[in-house]
Amino acid sequence: MPVTGPWGYATPILLLICSNVFMTLAWYGHLNFKQRPLILVVLASWGIAFIEYCLAVPANRYGHAIYSAAELKTIQEVITLIVFVGFSTVYLKEPLGWNHAVGFTLIAAGAAFVFSGRA
Repeated sequence: MPVTGPWGYATPILLLICSNVFMTLAWYGHLNFKQRPLILVVLASWGIAFIEYCLAVPANRYGHAIYSAAELKTIQEVITLIVFVGFSTVYLKEPLGWNHAVGFTLIAAGAAFVFSGRA
């Protein structure tokens, strides 16, 4: 059953934020553990990704009652970039340069364009 009222708009976004934290950890968290066998990090990543799917699928199911599929994908991509920036700088300790900022800004502008025709 879809979530209604103001939470109908927020619930998919909150679930997508949580799912993206797990997704980013599954995809990039192992980079600080390069000494571990690849099969071990693949299996660990699958376990983490399972949690991500358990959050992303309901986010899209509930979200589709309010947002189009293209809007949900756009929201997810913007959240992914925001989570990745934090993860990359805090966990991986990799600096982001001006070119990253410009590229991410252009992606955000594209996201704004997707929502510009929304009534």
